[in-house]
Amino acid sequence: MTVPAEMTPFEAVTHYFDQACDRLGVKDEVRALICTPDREVRVEIPVRMDDGRLEVFIGYRIQHNGSRGPYKGGIRYHPEANDEEVRALAALMTWKTALVSIPFGGAKGGVTCDPRTMSSRELQALTRRFTRSISNIIGVNRDIPAPDVGTNSQTMAWMMSAYAEEHGYTPGVVTGKPLELGGSPGREQATGRGVSLIVKEAARDCGIPMEETVTAIQGFGNVGSWTAHFLSQGGCKVIAVSDVNGGVRNGGGLDLDRLQTHLENTGTVYGFPGGDAITNEELLGLECDFLVPAALGGAIHSDNASKIKARVVVEAANNPVTPSAENILNERGIPCLPDLLVNAGGVTVSYFEWAQNIQRFPWDLDQVNESLEQIMVRAYRDVSAKAKEEEIRYRDAAFAIAVGRVVRALELQGLP
Repeated sequence: MTVPAEMTPFEAVTHYFDQACDRLGVKDEVRALICTPDREVRVEIPVRMDDGRLEVFIGYRIQHNGSRGPYKGGIRYHPEANDEEVRALAALMTWKTALVSIPFGGAKGGVTCDPRTMSSRELQALTRRFTRSISNIIGVNRDIPAPDVGTNSQTMAWMMSAYAEEHGYTPGVVTGKPLELGGSPGREQATGRGVSLIVKEAARDCGIPMEETVTAIQGFGNVGSWTAHFLSQGGCKVIAVSDVNGGVRNGGGLDLDRLQTHLENTGTVYGFPGGDAITNEELLGLECDFLVPAALGGAIHSDNASKIKARVVVEAANNPVTPSAENILNERGIPCLPDLLVNAGGVTVSYFEWAQNIQRFPWDLDQVNESLEQIMVRAYRDVSAKAKEEEIRYRDAAFAIAVGRVVRALELQGLP
């Protein structure tokens, strides 16, 4: 399979979509209708900073496809957030929600800013102004934002409050909220728990007992840290983790409790005395059963894919493996479990939260975890079965399932 040397994120998602359409025999007019986002909004967000300056930030909300339900997707605050990235992630959400068969479409939002350099007051002002700017296109049955990179439950609390100023108390307008405001038990750790469930299923397929698996995790934010926690809890040996500053390796397995204490004290995993310091690139090249890129996109690309020594790559981040890199991995016999499957735990528990808000009936943690496991395991087995049956890659199988569901929903409602 030939692909350009490196694609932009949206080009990559479109490439996989086109492959799925070819496999399914989707008509050109339907392809064009689905590929093009339903709506793209770009807003200016003026914020009075603590030093008195007026700074204008740029925000985006892109609604990709709503054929299967309200738009759903996170809001990220990041210096490199732009319309290209948000558009790609919105499309990915369409396929992610379809793959795990929850009744949502796909959307994404972002603000170009560096939240690490902003005060709580500045972030609240930014969030409230951004929410008011997009309040006419979001809503409990229209578009439901959630946390993403650079945002958290506090951000969602501010969004919910700002939306309520115009529309009344509506907890279901966002997910990933604090428990006190209608959040769901298990939401914070949901993506990491979902990743661990996929690793467990993949280990079973590979014939490796969990107690014998060795894993390296690039990225130790919310997703990476919870993934490490649940894998370790299940008996897996986590030999290396990293963050933006660098990483740490211990061939005998890291002491995650001590590592967490070090992280809380220093703000980084780098320098942890319970192992040897390594770079992010060195982590990617470690021998292990499962390599889990859980940071930002493009971590594994055509220049370093030949150095990967893992048995399986598990995409906990969005778009961490470029198409050209995946071709190299595939030629080397290293399967890649795709992001739209692996990290769908977050949006799945967001769905549970949304349902609880609508019903005004909270679930307990056991119900959340049991329901999450049921959905994630079923999705993995659907993808695995199709990949084996048609002798195609996991990603191709996942996109074929997801695209097929969206196309069918669109056709049932009637084309324009």
